[in-house]
Amino acid sequence: MTKAELFQFMSSESLGVAGWIAADGWPQGALVGIAVTPDLEIVFDTVKSSRKYANLIANPKASFVIGTTREVTVQFEGTAQELSGEELARYQKIYFAKLPDGPARLSWPGIVYFVVRPRWIRYSDFETRPPQIVEFTF
Repeated sequence: MTKAELFQFMSSESLGVAGWIAADGWPQGALVGIAVTPDLEIVFDTVKSSRKYANLIANPKASFVIGTTREVTVQFEGTAQELSGEELARYQKIYFAKLPDGPARLSWPGIVYFVVRPRWIRYSDFETRPPQIVEFTF
């Protein structure tokens, strides 16, 4: 499994289950629309009134599970950063190319975008025998 093959799998998905830790220490999660960069960064949007926004600003550690319809998945851990300025414009292009309904949400009050940069990724394919499990650290 190469980084390019991992990117191919991750970018074939448009949804992921995001996870983060609340201020009280409890885990939280939500299904979100995602786009993936060739550097294996995950881009998603949310609104400032969401629980994930406040919690990721306070503690930017985030996780994702990508691939939930087969026994082929990616577990992802990384660091989230709210995007702004030129960086925001660059990542929005990637996000909107993957999720064409994204621009319609630009009118939502408090819409924001995050990029999550990988720290650790595990690709697991339990449809093959023996299973293929590959870990990447960054």
